[in-house]
Amino acid sequence: PAFTWEVRANDRGYHRQFKKKFAFCLSKRKYSGNAIRTAKYNLLTFLPLNLYEQFHRMANVYFVFVILLQTFPEISTLPWYTLLFPLSCLLIIRGLRDLIDDIGRHRSDRSINSRPCEILAGKSFRWQQWRDICVGDIVRLRKDSIVPADLLLLCSSEPSSLCYVETADIDGETNLKFRQALLVTHQELGSEESMAAFDGRVTCEEPNSRMHSFTGALRWRGRTHALDSDRLLLRGCRVRNTALCYGLVLYAGEWFDSKIMRNCGKIKRKKTKLDHMMDRLVVVIFLVLLVTSLGLAVASGFWARTFQEKHSYLAAVYKHTSPAQQAFLNFWGFTILLSIIIPMSMYITFEFIYLVNSCFINWDLEMYYGAKDIPAEARSTSLNDQLGQIEFIFSDKTGTLTQNIMSFKKCCVNGTIYGPGTGHENKQPRGSGLAWDPPGEQKSGVCDVTLLEAAQRDNDPVLREFLRLLALCHTVMVEDRGDQLVYQAASPDEEALVLAARSLGYVFLARTQDTITIRELGRTRTYEVLAMLDFNSDRKRMSVLVRDPQGTIRLYTKGADTVILERLRRRGPSETLTERALDRFAEETLRTLCVASREVSEAEFRAWSRRHGEAAVLLQDRARELDRLYEEMEQNLQLLGATAIEDKLQDGVPETIQLLKLANIKVWVLTGDKQETAMNIGYACRLLTDDMEILEEKEVSSCPSPPSSHSEILQAYWENNNNLSGSGDAPSSRRLSQQCPEAPCHKRAVIISGDYLDKILHTGEVLKEKKGWPWRWRCCDGAEAAQDQGGLVEKAFVDLATSCQAVICCRVTPKQKALMVQLVKKHKKAVTLAIGDGANDVNMIKTADIGVGISGLEGLQAVQCSDYALAQFSFLQRLLLVHGRWNYLRICKFLRYFFYKTFAGLLAQVWFAFHSGFTAQPLYEGWFLALYNIFYTAYPVLSVGLLEQDVSAKKSLEFPELYVVGQQDELFNYRVFGVTLLHGVGTSLISFYIALWAFEDHVGTKAVGDYESFSVTVALSALLSVLVEIILDTKYWTVFSFLMVTASLLLFCLFSFLTQSVDAFRIAPAIFPFPDASWNALTDPCVLLVVLLSLVVNTLPSLTVRALRAILGRATTQQKIQLKAKRDPEPPVELRSHVPRGSFCRRSSYAFSHQEGYAGLITRGDSLRARATHGT
Repeated sequence: PAFTWEVRANDRGYHRQFKKKFAFCLSKRKYSGNAIRTAKYNLLTFLPLNLYEQFHRMANVYFVFVILLQTFPEISTLPWYTLLFPLSCLLIIRGLRDLIDDIGRHRSDRSINSRPCEILAGKSFRWQQWRDICVGDIVRLRKDSIVPADLLLLCSSEPSSLCYVETADIDGETNLKFRQALLVTHQELGSEESMAAFDGRVTCEEPNSRMHSFTGALRWRGRTHALDSDRLLLRGCRVRNTALCYGLVLYAGEWFDSKIMRNCGKIKRKKTKLDHMMDRLVVVIFLVLLVTSLGLAVASGFWARTFQEKHSYLAAVYKHTSPAQQAFLNFWGFTILLSIIIPMSMYITFEFIYLVNSCFINWDLEMYYGAKDIPAEARSTSLNDQLGQIEFIFSDKTGTLTQNIMSFKKCCVNGTIYGPGTGHENKQPRGSGLAWDPPGEQKSGVCDVTLLEAAQRDNDPVLREFLRLLALCHTVMVEDRGDQLVYQAASPDEEALVLAARSLGYVFLARTQDTITIRELGRTRTYEVLAMLDFNSDRKRMSVLVRDPQGTIRLYTKGADTVILERLRRRGPSETLTERALDRFAEETLRTLCVASREVSEAEFRAWSRRHGEAAVLLQDRARELDRLYEEMEQNLQLLGATAIEDKLQDGVPETIQLLKLANIKVWVLTGDKQETAMNIGYACRLLTDDMEILEEKEVSSCPSPPSSHSEILQAYWENNNNLSGSGDAPSSRRLSQQCPEAPCHKRAVIISGDYLDKILHTGEVLKEKKGWPWRWRCCDGAEAAQDQGGLVEKAFVDLATSCQAVICCRVTPKQKALMVQLVKKHKKAVTLAIGDGANDVNMIKTADIGVGISGLEGLQAVQCSDYALAQFSFLQRLLLVHGRWNYLRICKFLRYFFYKTFAGLLAQVWFAFHSGFTAQPLYEGWFLALYNIFYTAYPVLSVGLLEQDVSAKKSLEFPELYVVGQQDELFNYRVFGVTLLHGVGTSLISFYIALWAFEDHVGTKAVGDYESFSVTVALSALLSVLVEIILDTKYWTVFSFLMVTASLLLFCLFSFLTQSVDAFRIAPAIFPFPDASWNALTDPCVLLVVLLSLVVNTLPSLTVRALRAILGRATTQQKIQLKAKRDPEPPVELRSHVPRGSFCRRSSYAFSHQEGYAGLITRGDSLRARATHGT
């Protein structure tokens, strides 16, 4: 199809004329600007959008409905402002909270949009901001700058207009990638004047989310040039090792046109599980209230009819209303009167608790990263309780688990291991220093003095060849800055190896198209490069064929142990020792490479070189023929040794994952990096262990077609775990159990790629479209599948993955990361958390129930879109196991007690209706109803919601099993709500009927038996009962807790004195209708005894239940674990950098970050500058 996205260079007017519709008759510019907007509101949309979001809560809709009812005087039993005022406070508080959160997003947007960049304006480049970039502009980027939009590379300061970019913030890969401009723009656009005159037109595909695909064409000066992804610089990548480069803006970021923004997903309002449950409970309570009001209204109609029949002399009073009319009006009156059963003050207190607990997270010094002055930040204040219910964590690798730092740690040369842990690293070196290590150069981290001294003596030919190989066999470029050599490596692994060789006396100095110069222990030698055998993921190795100054031809090879060891000429004692060293390095989770060499005769080289030259110009099967020739040359090698590089983890990552596992939280690693690298990190952070059965897609699927490639493993899992096998022959099932016979089958890990995930999702979509497709799962008794087949494919995969202890997904795109999270949420209904640091993690962070951004690194977009920001992955353990568990405990106790105290105090209105002719007459004084939930009972439960703890922070980390309680919803669920409702009903019945029983015959000249005294007695009985209940339920007492209980009683006394004073009654008798009611009632000893009796009877059941639980041992899961923590304490997880593991079978710890194609750049001379001269 013809492309419709046309970009004209240096022509803003052309792009501004195009509009496109996006909603009804509204339109926007087709070619957007570059200012991103992650904020949800602006000055015009804040009020309507925020109110729209707030009225998605059923409670708010209910309160508005009741307020509307109160405007009718015939049915109003409470003043209209009694509900309007708290609802307004609730909407204002929530609106302010959302406004504060959104202001933070605006600030983050502003910090990115105001980044400086150079834009061509007229005939020169001027410093402007990212927000000023438009499609068609030409921008100039300097070394280490971030690409502000999706650009077509026009030219650069590098030879052949190469541009090296780091895409760690996009796909998680740490190795540098190269992009190359078209030859025509490289040659013609060499000055600012030529840039200003450039009028090329690019026609390409519409904005899309395909990160690794691009198709287009450049039309300029009557010729058309094809464009692909190798010419494109994506927004978010960082320019490396390139002084200057120039690009034409194709896609900008404002309307999510850039590819990385297309992968970021949309902002969604997140709600916790408790929020969803509260919405449902509000509906249930509302329906119960309607039924109750209806029942009381019907009863009032019957009562009115009976009353009129018995008292016919009062017919004139009722002549205007029939019993049916009376029942109708009473129905709405009871609806208004009982509406306070759903207290708005609970939602107001909710917001305050969330806000303060968020501040506790922000103020936690244990999550403060002093090295970079970065505290933890709760960017969302309404998700704290869900931190205590996480079941799955989806983590990025690069920058989240690792530090992006590769360091040479150990090596094995001719069977001898050098490096930390060998006993030599603490020795003092002989002499005053190393003459070949010039001052000011980067250090490699080699600290084994024995290795340094052996290299200096130069009497070991194997060590000499080993170090020479490290200095020769690579694709690193070097820049001589006078007093310092700066290496520009496409791979951090290669840079670490070259630095190690340099610190040991073999310094890489320079290279040309066909030579490489190194300094060997102070002597400069130039080698002729005869051929470079490039690395790729299939070969897992690279080689260089060189001729030394003496004319000897040697092949130097480095690669994975699995491919190098099988190409050796012979195997002797040193090879056996090297294999043992590789096992040791693997146990220490180091990234290993084997290095080998061999001498090549002149005749062999000439014959091979002739065939290599012929293969290099083949038009068909060129790659396969070259691979065959490389394979032929890389035989009969002599093993020199092995290298071990440490991909440094962030501090505390292994210990954090260990604790999370004990807390029944499963950690999945989703990375754009290669499988070998991801697996190595999996072992390093203890996500994978040697006793696990590793399920890889290539080992369990053999058929290339999309259905078979995944159905074999999934159907095998389905049959193994559900006994659904339809026949006795299940080869895939047997293969699953035979992957690692020694490993227990219940400890499994799955490692899959993005391509495999695409097949799963694609097949699901195909099955949904083709419901008649004959492929079916085999079910018990031949029953038909009950669900859509596409959903079964996805569900089978999710069931398999969630049954494993670890899951690693490699080579996944940002969109696939989000899809993985979505699959687990869809099929497991689990609470998920996603954590990452780069723009490639934004979509995943937005999709998960909780999004955590790692701050302090290069990317800011992950933090901008996150709910919580941390500086280190290790802080996650405290965020979840301490703050998360505490917040869940506090909110659950808060809800239980709030519902209990509301039912206990206010359901007496229902019982009073049975004794007041079923009229909607309130039992309590109006001020008691207004202040009961705001002042009299709010403060004790507020202290619980802010400060409650069952165990200390230290114990929470020592016993992560306590976290399981939140995952299982034990502290607040429908059963707990039902028990709370019954408890509240019981308390209200006891408080009401004990008082009624006492007042029934309580008459006389000095007796208190009036309506006001009865109301005060019931109210005080209920109030004291709920206060004692919260006292019994509070586990963690502070001075603040005591003050809150005391304040509740004092406020009751104070407001009772103020609202029931005779002076107030004289001023406004309708507003203060209870003059001296409390004084009259409480001065009667009988009333005090009634209150005490009600308190004792209400408290005895709670004390009895607690005693029986303690005696019979019928504790909850949480209490059992707490009891274990107190009686049988176990030592905490020991924090150390590495834990030795037992090994069931030898595994390769090979990992190497590199991009194919760099050898070709070097041999063609595309990446080479003029050679510097180095003297001896």
